[in-house]
Amino acid sequence: MQPLSAGRSSMRERRRVGRPLQLLAGVLVAVLAFAIVAQWRQDEREDFSGVRGAELGELLKSLDASNQRLARQIEELSATRDELRDSSASSEQAEEAARKRAAELAILAGTSAAAGPGIAVELSGPEDAVTAAILLDSVEELRDAGAEVIAINGAARVVAQTYFLDDRDGVRVGGRLLEPPYVIEAIGDPHTMAEAVRFRGGLADRVEDRGGTVTVEQRDRVAITALADVPEPQYARPAS
Repeated sequence: MQPLSAGRSSMRERRRVGRPLQLLAGVLVAVLAFAIVAQWRQDEREDFSGVRGAELGELLKSLDASNQRLARQIEELSATRDELRDSSASSEQAEEAARKRAAELAILAGTSAAAGPGIAVELSGPEDAVTAAILLDSVEELRDAGAEVIAINGAARVVAQTYFLDDRDGVRVGGRLLEPPYVIEAIGDPHTMAEAVRFRGGLADRVEDRGGTVTVEQRDRVAITALADVPEPQYARPAS
């Protein structure tokens, strides 16, 4: 998380510095343009009747060189302004992409709530009908069917490191003790996941063979607010 935060700070710093530079470049362009117009109007008002031809020629050469120099400066400042404008736009796009990626990773890691179409699967029955192994198999089948976010009983968010363990009073899922009936909510394609639960020899058949029941409800919107417990890494550190 630290490298991502540092990247965001760097992007914000570039945007904070870039905008004043764009403004400065624009002001300088305007000032130089005004100087050219002012010089032209002043020359227009001057009386050159007493100036010799040679001196008038040198004066015109000097004015022409000055105008060329000012034109080059205007072109350089205009190019700088355009580069700063493009750089600022690129920084904004990069920051938006980083923000979107961070939100996606937070959902996959279970540290952010999520919502979308999906299903709710309820498993109930005798004590040995739904065990930790059955719940784990249920999660794996739903993942194989494209489930992106899974939670059980609205309390246990299932992520890569979640474990399942039989307990005297129910099943421990990631350290949380859950009691039957077990309701698995999953976000993904509702039809595909529902078929994965019901197919012959699948989850529903195994639970029913043990005397339990399985019901599946397809939903247009499933909201999962349960978050995963994220342990602090003991050995891993951000790579430099």
